[in-house]
Amino acid sequence: MRRALSYLWCMKYITKISFAVLLLILSVGLVEAADNTAKRGPTVVELYTSQGCSSCPPADALLGELAQQKGVLALSFHVDYWDYIGWKDPFAAPINSQRQQEYSRIFRKSYVYTPQIVIHGMAETTGSNKAAIRASIQHAKLAPDVPIKLERQSSGELKIRIARGRQPGQASVWLVYYDPLHQTKIRRGENRGEEISNYNVVRVLKKIGDWRGKRLALTVSAAEIKKHKGQGCAVFLQNAQKGPILGAASLQLAKIIN
Repeated sequence: MRRALSYLWCMKYITKISFAVLLLILSVGLVEAADNTAKRGPTVVELYTSQGCSSCPPADALLGELAQQKGVLALSFHVDYWDYIGWKDPFAAPINSQRQQEYSRIFRKSYVYTPQIVIHGMAETTGSNKAAIRASIQHAKLAPDVPIKLERQSSGELKIRIARGRQPGQASVWLVYYDPLHQTKIRRGENRGEEISNYNVVRVLKKIGDWRGKRLALTVSAAEIKKHKGQGCAVFLQNAQKGPILGAASLQLAKIIN
């Protein structure tokens, strides 16, 4: 009987120790996960929009909210295929429409539409669907991340340093110039009479290099920066087929340009 009680006491004691160890392991894991989330680059949220689209203003406003969210790089890509209905969007560019077309193939859609939001190249949804967007942002934070560092130089140059990947990979290095805010009075078209606010409006999108899984350093000259429109810039890695974004970083150019 004493042996049985002793055995039960030992098992109870061991169970308490095991439970404490389990809690310690879980807490360490949560701290590490939180630390990794803090260190990773921002989640890129792309809004495909147009000032000529009557259903876009709510999505534009939502992107403005996301632009203030820590850990999110929210960008407005204005497309040009709505320009024919009476209002020519001053920020629309064919390259933005082309980029959205490429996404339509990735997501197996036979059409493009506005407002559409693409989250880190991994998921897409209607630009005003808050629940789906926020869920996709959380999901994207679990994806592998390649650290990118942007550093301004006293000369005005922009130094870009991209870390090596954990696994062999290949991607294009994209540079984006964007403006934080534009407010436009619409005089014609579906939004006639409205004043629309657009946030982080992409002015230039260009490929500046190729990353092949190893450390990469690139430099953007001060002259190159000054010649382009845009008060801020972002760099991200993505393959040519417009799959998931592998890493991103952003910086305000006002601190670079003299």
